Amino acid sequence: MDSIDPISKRVSIREYDSREIPEEVLRKILEAGRIAPSAMNYQPWKFVVVRDSSRRKNLSHGRYAKFLTECPVVIVGCGNKKRSPEWYTVDVTIALQNMVTQATAEGLGSCWIGSFDEDTVKAAIKVPEDHAIVAMLAIGYPKDGKRKIAHKRKSFDEIVSFEDFS
Repeated sequence: MDSIDPISKRVSIREYDSREIPEEVLRKILEAGRIAPSAMNYQPWKFVVVRDSSRRKNLSHGRYAKFLTECPVVIVGCGNKKRSPEWYTVDVTIALQNMVTQATAEGLGSCWIGSFDEDTVKAAIKVPEDHAIVAMLAIGYPKDGKRKIAHKRKSFDEIVSFEDFS
Protein backbone atom coordinates (compact mmCIF):
# COMPACT_ATOMS: atom_id res chain seq x y z
CA MET A 1 0.00 0.00 0.00
CA ASP A 2 1.52 3.31 -1.08
CA SER A 3 -0.40 6.51 -0.41
CA ILE A 4 2.36 8.88 -1.53
CA ASP A 5 1.47 8.38 -5.21
CA PRO A 6 -2.00 10.01 -5.18
CA ILE A 7 -0.82 12.60 -2.67
CA SER A 8 2.07 13.67 -4.90
CA LYS A 9 -0.01 13.60 -8.11
CA ARG A 10 -2.85 15.75 -6.80
CA VAL A 11 -3.23 19.19 -8.37
CA SER A 12 -6.15 21.61 -8.32
CA ILE A 13 -8.39 21.03 -11.33
CA ARG A 14 -10.78 23.76 -12.43
CA GLU A 15 -11.89 22.38 -15.81
CA TYR A 16 -13.90 19.16 -15.98
CA ASP A 17 -15.40 17.09 -18.75
CA SER A 18 -19.06 16.08 -18.69
CA ARG A 19 -18.67 12.46 -17.50
CA GLU A 20 -20.62 11.49 -14.42
CA ILE A 21 -18.79 9.89 -11.51
CA PRO A 22 -19.91 6.26 -11.07
CA GLU A 23 -21.81 5.72 -7.83
CA GLU A 24 -19.35 3.11 -6.50
CA VAL A 25 -16.42 5.51 -7.06
CA LEU A 26 -18.24 8.37 -5.34
CA ARG A 27 -19.05 6.11 -2.39
CA LYS A 28 -15.36 5.13 -2.04
CA ILE A 29 -14.43 8.81 -1.96
CA LEU A 30 -17.05 9.53 0.71
CA GLU A 31 -15.98 6.46 2.68
CA ALA A 32 -12.43 7.84 2.77
CA GLY A 33 -13.86 10.88 4.55
CA ARG A 34 -16.10 8.87 6.84
CA ILE A 35 -13.21 6.86 8.25
CA ALA A 36 -10.96 9.88 8.87
CA PRO A 37 -9.61 10.43 12.38
CA SER A 38 -11.14 13.14 14.55
CA ALA A 39 -10.48 14.68 17.95
CA MET A 40 -11.88 12.38 20.64
CA ASN A 41 -13.55 10.43 17.80
CA TYR A 42 -16.35 13.03 17.74
CA GLN A 43 -16.69 12.79 13.94
CA PRO A 44 -18.32 16.25 13.84
CA TRP A 45 -18.90 16.22 10.11
CA LYS A 46 -21.74 16.07 7.65
CA PHE A 47 -20.98 15.93 3.93
CA VAL A 48 -23.55 17.24 1.48
CA VAL A 49 -23.11 15.84 -2.03
CA VAL A 50 -24.45 18.27 -4.62
CA ARG A 51 -25.00 16.89 -8.11
CA ASP A 52 -27.96 18.97 -9.27
CA SER A 53 -26.74 21.63 -11.72
CA SER A 54 -29.02 24.39 -10.41
CA ARG A 55 -27.87 23.79 -6.84
CA ARG A 56 -24.23 23.76 -7.97
CA LYS A 57 -24.88 27.09 -9.66
CA ASN A 58 -26.15 28.47 -6.34
CA LEU A 59 -22.87 27.40 -4.74
CA SER A 60 -20.75 29.05 -7.43
CA HIS A 61 -21.30 32.69 -6.52
CA GLY A 62 -18.01 32.83 -4.66
CA ARG A 63 -15.15 34.81 -6.11
CA TYR A 64 -13.13 31.80 -7.25
CA ALA A 65 -15.79 29.13 -7.64
CA LYS A 66 -17.37 29.70 -11.07
CA PHE A 67 -16.14 26.28 -12.27
CA LEU A 68 -18.57 24.55 -9.87
CA THR A 69 -21.20 24.74 -12.60
CA GLU A 70 -19.26 22.32 -14.83
CA CYS A 71 -17.95 19.72 -12.37
CA PRO A 72 -20.36 16.81 -11.81
CA VAL A 73 -20.07 16.72 -8.00
CA VAL A 74 -19.49 19.21 -5.23
CA ILE A 75 -18.97 17.90 -1.71
CA VAL A 76 -19.71 20.47 0.98
CA GLY A 77 -17.89 19.71 4.23
CA CYS A 78 -19.89 20.91 7.23
CA GLY A 79 -18.82 20.83 10.86
CA ASN A 80 -20.96 20.61 13.97
CA LYS A 81 -20.02 23.65 16.06
CA LYS A 82 -21.76 22.32 19.18
CA ARG A 83 -20.35 18.81 19.06
CA SER A 84 -16.73 19.90 18.65
CA PRO A 85 -16.39 23.70 18.86
CA GLU A 86 -12.60 23.72 19.06
CA TRP A 87 -11.79 20.98 16.56
CA TYR A 88 -14.52 20.68 13.92
CA THR A 89 -12.53 22.74 11.40
CA VAL A 90 -9.46 20.52 11.69
CA ASP A 91 -11.51 17.32 11.72
CA VAL A 92 -13.57 18.19 8.64
CA THR A 93 -10.41 19.30 6.83
CA ILE A 94 -8.72 15.95 7.52
CA ALA A 95 -11.78 14.11 6.21
CA LEU A 96 -11.94 16.25 3.08
CA GLN A 97 -8.24 15.68 2.41
CA ASN A 98 -8.83 11.92 2.64
CA MET A 99 -11.53 12.37 -0.01
CA VAL A 100 -9.18 14.37 -2.25
CA THR A 101 -6.54 11.64 -1.98
CA GLN A 102 -9.07 8.91 -2.82
CA ALA A 103 -10.47 10.94 -5.72
CA THR A 104 -6.95 11.28 -7.14
CA ALA A 105 -6.37 7.53 -6.70
CA GLU A 106 -9.59 6.96 -8.70
CA GLY A 107 -8.30 9.10 -11.59
CA LEU A 108 -10.46 12.10 -10.75
CA GLY A 109 -9.50 15.73 -10.36
CA SER A 110 -10.52 17.95 -7.49
CA CYS A 111 -10.25 21.47 -6.22
CA TRP A 112 -10.64 22.87 -2.73
CA ILE A 113 -12.98 25.84 -2.46
CA GLY A 114 -12.42 27.88 0.67
CA SER A 115 -13.71 31.22 -0.61
CA PHE A 116 -17.50 31.30 -0.62
CA ASP A 117 -20.41 33.17 0.89
CA GLU A 118 -21.33 30.90 3.77
CA ASP A 119 -24.87 32.26 4.16
CA THR A 120 -25.61 31.69 0.47
CA VAL A 121 -24.25 28.14 0.53
CA LYS A 122 -26.01 27.32 3.81
CA ALA A 123 -29.32 28.51 2.36
CA ALA A 124 -28.82 26.60 -0.90
CA ILE A 125 -28.31 23.25 0.84
CA LYS A 126 -30.29 23.89 4.05
CA VAL A 127 -27.45 23.74 6.58
CA PRO A 128 -28.66 24.33 10.17
CA GLU A 129 -27.27 27.14 12.34
CA ASP A 130 -25.32 24.79 14.62
CA HIS A 131 -23.14 23.76 11.65
CA ALA A 132 -20.50 25.70 9.74
CA ILE A 133 -19.26 25.12 6.24
CA VAL A 134 -15.54 24.38 6.38
CA ALA A 135 -14.80 23.96 2.67
CA MET A 136 -16.19 22.57 -0.55
CA LEU A 137 -14.60 20.12 -2.99
CA ALA A 138 -15.22 20.14 -6.71
CA ILE A 139 -14.70 16.63 -8.06
CA GLY A 140 -14.81 15.27 -11.59
CA TYR A 141 -12.84 13.98 -14.54
CA PRO A 142 -10.31 16.58 -15.73
CA LYS A 143 -10.67 17.87 -19.26
CA ASP A 144 -7.94 16.44 -21.50
CA GLY A 145 -4.53 17.81 -20.66
CA LYS A 146 -5.59 19.55 -17.46
CA ARG A 147 -4.03 17.09 -15.00
CA LYS A 148 -0.36 17.40 -15.96
CA ILE A 149 0.48 20.74 -14.33
CA ALA A 150 2.98 20.06 -11.54
CA HIS A 151 3.70 22.66 -8.90
CA LYS A 152 7.15 23.35 -7.57
CA ARG A 153 7.44 22.29 -3.95
CA LYS A 154 9.92 23.44 -1.35
CA SER A 155 12.74 21.01 -0.63
CA PHE A 156 12.58 18.64 2.32
CA ASP A 157 15.36 20.52 4.12
CA GLU A 158 13.51 23.83 3.76
CA ILE A 159 10.50 22.61 5.69
CA VAL A 160 11.75 19.95 8.09
CA SER A 161 14.03 20.18 11.11
CA PHE A 162 14.60 17.58 13.78
CA GLU A 163 14.49 18.13 17.54
CA ASP A 164 14.09 21.93 17.37
CA PHE A 165 13.02 24.66 14.95
CA SER A 166 16.50 25.69 13.80
